[in-house]
Amino acid sequence: MYIGVDIGGTNVTAGVVSNDGNILFQKSCQTLPFRGWNTVIQDIIELIKDVSNQAPDCEKVMGIGVGVPGLADNKTGNVMNCVNLGWQDVPLGKTLEKELNKPVYIDNDASVAALAELENGALKDTQNSILITLGTGVGGGFIINGKLYSGTNNLSSEIGHMVIGENFYNCNCGKNGCFETFTSATALIKYTRKLMEETKENTNIRNYIGDDLDKLNAKLIFDCAKSGDKLALDSVNRLVDYLIIGITNLINLLDPEVIALGGGVSKAGDYLLELINNKIHDKILFKDMPHSKVVIAKHGNDAGIIGAAMLCKYS
Repeated sequence: MYIGVDIGGTNVTAGVVSNDGNILFQKSCQTLPFRGWNTVIQDIIELIKDVSNQAPDCEKVMGIGVGVPGLADNKTGNVMNCVNLGWQDVPLGKTLEKELNKPVYIDNDASVAALAELENGALKDTQNSILITLGTGVGGGFIINGKLYSGTNNLSSEIGHMVIGENFYNCNCGKNGCFETFTSATALIKYTRKLMEETKENTNIRNYIGDDLDKLNAKLIFDCAKSGDKLALDSVNRLVDYLIIGITNLINLLDPEVIALGGGVSKAGDYLLELINNKIHDKILFKDMPHSKVVIAKHGNDAGIIGAAMLCKYS
């Protein structure tokens, strides 16, 4: 058994995970990062102790894996940079090891989610595959030769910051044209809001939110697009067009077996896949050759815990 910890900007969730990647028990606490990293880590320690006590035999817990929403050095155990938490060069791994007397492994949260999908999800039995997480931003994880790939300096898989075009707003990183500014839930909301503010076009979206554009969300936009609403369709089709550009870039570069889509946007499920599959073949370089299969990730919100635990198994 292993302990998997998923650190988010709002909540930290820890769980006991079996050797084959099934969650046996989990519990969450608030992150409250404004209190400083020392206090947050102490809460994480108490949370891990709590879930460990729920394990069928806590002595069989072999290690602790942690996914963080930022850059993590999987050799030193340090969180190098995490904007959401305000952390810079935080010795997370060593602090947890000292307090809990178990080996600790850390990595980026999207990377560990890919490991979860490799263990018993959408990427199972693949040697070369990619997970793209489409949420507030866009992240990713690469599986190369059956292993999680982090790069020479643990800086790989920043899929969201591929520059794929010119956009009407800049990314949080300061650049213009980042993949996530076209394909994240945030991007979908921003573009839909722009259309609603700049045009007088009728849209069913107003039937749900009136003129309060702060109530816009990705699910509502997708639901209206499914019902044939033109403005919502324009927004969704724009997201899909840029998503296909990013996906085909990755296919042309890495030729993976499978590309799985996770995160909130992926909850559009088969509808999203149909839109992608209707267009993607035209963008592939070698049209007469087999190409990567695009699927929806399996584990949803549990991917962070499962993948973090699997760091212990595969490190």
